[in-house]
Amino acid sequence: MASPLRLLFVSHSFPPSGRPLANIGGMQRVATELDAALARHPEVAYHHLVLRTSWRWTHVRVVPFLFRLLSQIPQWVTRHEIDVVLFSSMVTASLAPLLYRKLAARNTRLVAIAHGRDVTLPVAPYQRLLPYVFAHLDGVLAVSRATADACQARGLPPERVHVIPNGINPARFTPLLDRQAARHALRQRFQLPFPEQGLLLCSVGRQVPRKGFAWFVDTVMPRLPAHVHYWLAGDGPEAAAIERAIARHRLEKRVRRLGRVPDNVLHQLYRAADLFIMPNRPVPGDMEGFGVVMLEAALCGAPVLAARLEGIQDVVAEGENGHLIESGDADGFVHWILRYDRDRTALQALSKRAATYVRTYFSWDVVANRYVQTLRTICLAKQPEPALQALDAASGLPATE
Repeated sequence: MASPLRLLFVSHSFPPSGRPLANIGGMQRVATELDAALARHPEVAYHHLVLRTSWRWTHVRVVPFLFRLLSQIPQWVTRHEIDVVLFSSMVTASLAPLLYRKLAARNTRLVAIAHGRDVTLPVAPYQRLLPYVFAHLDGVLAVSRATADACQARGLPPERVHVIPNGINPARFTPLLDRQAARHALRQRFQLPFPEQGLLLCSVGRQVPRKGFAWFVDTVMPRLPAHVHYWLAGDGPEAAAIERAIARHRLEKRVRRLGRVPDNVLHQLYRAADLFIMPNRPVPGDMEGFGVVMLEAALCGAPVLAARLEGIQDVVAEGENGHLIESGDADGFVHWILRYDRDRTALQALSKRAATYVRTYFSWDVVANRYVQTLRTICLAKQPEPALQALDAASGLPATE
């Protein structure tokens, strides 16, 4: 058996102890579940340095946390003879230029996970810094091919980018609720009318323009039969636009915003829904790097109808856990919804395939094993020093000592 990979995981995305809902989103969920999966991996000697804070206070506490890491990471590397420091996002990876030379002397690799928006964030100073950060990383683990392309467009050499998808913990979704029981629970909680043989669509996520929720309500829902309903969990700056679209087409009885909901209610929504809708629209600087909610929905038996856009394409396997539709193609969304509305047997079969597909390819134990094998590969390679020296000279930033 190979010697254990000595790994230090660094993240600023953990909720406070005992308060899991105080800081939870796609990136936060990935960080905490990956942490657990790597900690139990039999080939890893595992350590972590994490910031535990509520979402409200993250922007205040992250800066002192980063300053502390400048001394803590070298100390932990020395004490535990760390092979790889794995940054959970490009936020913490911003320390790489300040750590590289010191840790390279110990033959320790610096690797970062890139999610999407942490690469494409449209802030000019940040975009100027990214190529410099990439140059001081021995590897980048992009959550999708689209994210990998975004990294390479900012100067990351293709041989140093590896695509590894996000994962999901199936145990989070037990015990199972059947669809009728889940619908009854939601109807009782929110006082929502729903026809006995109705078709329920749902979406989950922050309500921002790139998610396309307002577009879907405005463009697709008016073309669907009265027994097709659409429930949305989440909140955000596009909530008012969604409400206006509902009012414009008099869809108040069929389209409901549920607001932010706790995990148990979210799981009920996934179980209650027939189809999960991901109607994303392209927004410069705000890409969809992956989309963990699509894994959650499919695992609960709600296949995905999603825009063929960015990282979404790495989540949906055509006919296995859903279908990809061109972004902005209202006819395409209407076609698949009506097809499965007419053929509930086919819908039930797709539901079962979707859950099996996600469990087989995206369970964290499967994904964590890909992390470990990829990190071992990175440990066998090293970035040439002359490239760093040239970049130091060209950047105008201090040389990394």
